[in-house]
Amino acid sequence: MPDQETAEPSLGVLVADDHPIFLAGMRQLLDAYPGLTCVGAVTSGVEAVRLAVQRRPDVAVLDLDMPDLSGVEVVRAIGEQAPGIGVLMLTMLGDDESVFAALRAGARGYLLKGATPDEVVAAIRSVASGGAVFGPSIAARIVEYFAARPAAAAPALALPELTEREREILAHLADGESNAAIAARLYLSPKTVRNHLSNIFTKLHVADRHAAARRAREAGLGRP
Repeated sequence: MPDQETAEPSLGVLVADDHPIFLAGMRQLLDAYPGLTCVGAVTSGVEAVRLAVQRRPDVAVLDLDMPDLSGVEVVRAIGEQAPGIGVLMLTMLGDDESVFAALRAGARGYLLKGATPDEVVAAIRSVASGGAVFGPSIAARIVEYFAARPAAAAPALALPELTEREREILAHLADGESNAAIAARLYLSPKTVRNHLSNIFTKLHVADRHAAARRAREAGLGRP
């Protein structure tokens, strides 16, 4: 526990988790450390976005698995509506898909819920100062992931009229995945996927998903 007399700039922290007991524990943790103030504790993704925009905390600490909006959707919404807020994921989910979905959405830190209180507080302070923080097991997974990836042409060069998110969705479409599968993989709602596909069809001047998939494969998107 840090010295209670140490003077530190106060950091506003928003916490979102759908487990009330864990949420109460995080409130107590933040109250116990000098220089940290809990500006909100909510159990839904929609409320997390609303308070982030309204109260502009320095850091938002988010769970991945929440009702109404997933943690990844919350990260993305905060980045769009309240840029500048550092996001730290604090979750039970440590699989590659969850980790990289959160990082692509804009999270700057990722810890598992087995982290100690000191580790959580250190991560909050580091993210607030612009750093990136990962728990030891998560950092090892990131290193292994990039070390194992073969060199390839950057997909961002394909179909430049599309956004990065649209290219990502189109690549999954080219792999034959359904809208529901794409939504689950990217932590998006099915409606969001449908809206993106509508924009993709318009930009590529194609009539349906089959024509879009063909354009994607011609551009090198999707699995070989």
